[in-house]
Amino acid sequence: MSWIIAIVLAAACFGVFAFLFKLPRKSWAAVLAALALGLAGYALQGSPDLPGAPGQPRADTAEEGGAIVEMRQQLVGPSDKSRNPLVLTADALVRRGQFSNAAVLLRGAVHDNPKDAEAWLALGNALTFQADGMLTPAALLSYRRAAQLSPDSAGPAFFVGWALIRQGKLIEGREVWAGRLESMPKDAPGRDVLEKRLEGYDQILRKLVEEAQKSGR
Repeated sequence: MSWIIAIVLAAACFGVFAFLFKLPRKSWAAVLAALALGLAGYALQGSPDLPGAPGQPRADTAEEGGAIVEMRQQLVGPSDKSRNPLVLTADALVRRGQFSNAAVLLRGAVHDNPKDAEAWLALGNALTFQADGMLTPAALLSYRRAAQLSPDSAGPAFFVGWALIRQGKLIEGREVWAGRLESMPKDAPGRDVLEKRLEGYDQILRKLVEEAQKSGR
């Protein structure tokens, strides 16, 4: 299943470069070569053919969980920080890749305090990655609730955009990030983080297009 996801993402990337950016056919080989290298890197880092031990999360899933928690903490402003100990416990579970168990605790947190913006954001993340990075209706509802409670925050839009990019919806994900950045106040929590991520993402896309164009001359 991991290889299927990787191949679908590669196909989506190729479609973006070949058709959206209108690259000439003679440049397609360079793009395909770059994607092949990306898939090779995925195989090396993700080890899709080596499942984790029964009953235990895979190491790469746990590593991703830690990154999710750290990114959320960077995006949430001081006034939106949750004081519910269930969120802290859920973070520990997410760091171990136990997204389903974390979601159970976070549902309890938002039940205790429906106005806890960070708990809603954390719940959206747990539900998304519980579904292998897919934006389920429940996850979208959680992100929407977090955005309503903290309308200036970059958090909900960042994770929705990230999930779209992971699904191969490269342009849609970028549009979510760019739209949020454009509408945010200059001093909004997480704005600097989102701005840097968008700049880096755009640089990668431009660099790949430039290299493909050079090789096609």
